[in-house]
Amino acid sequence: MNIKKAVPYLFVTLSFFGNMSAAQAYDQITLGRTILLKHGEHGAKIPLVVCRNTNAIKVKAERNLHLERIKVTFRNGETRNISFYRDLKKNQETSWRKFSYKRCVKILEVYGNSDGTRAGVKVYGRQKD
Repeated sequence: MNIKKAVPYLFVTLSFFGNMSAAQAYDQITLGRTILLKHGEHGAKIPLVVCRNTNAIKVKAERNLHLERIKVTFRNGETRNISFYRDLKKNQETSWRKFSYKRCVKILEVYGNSDGTRAGVKVYGRQKD
């Protein structure tokens, strides 16, 4: 095969592999963000304007913090406490914590303490089955 004929096939192949990471990132959605304080005794609420369907959640720390748990409230009013009880360093993520099936999340309450004066937290949901 001549080089001029092979170049379009090469671009198609490379673009296919390049889009794989974009497809994986699409499966992960940001449910919300909040800030944990150094001596927080109450959960930091993340109300979702629109109910978001997800089958699992994970947390990413934007600064060092101690994450205790997340209270998840679903559309039907049921709640579930997901325990973490671990220290997270800056930019560290937890593993996925699965629900039994895809559920519609309305409110998240994050419980924990920051190592400094405050620490940002992102909560992600997963959309793939």
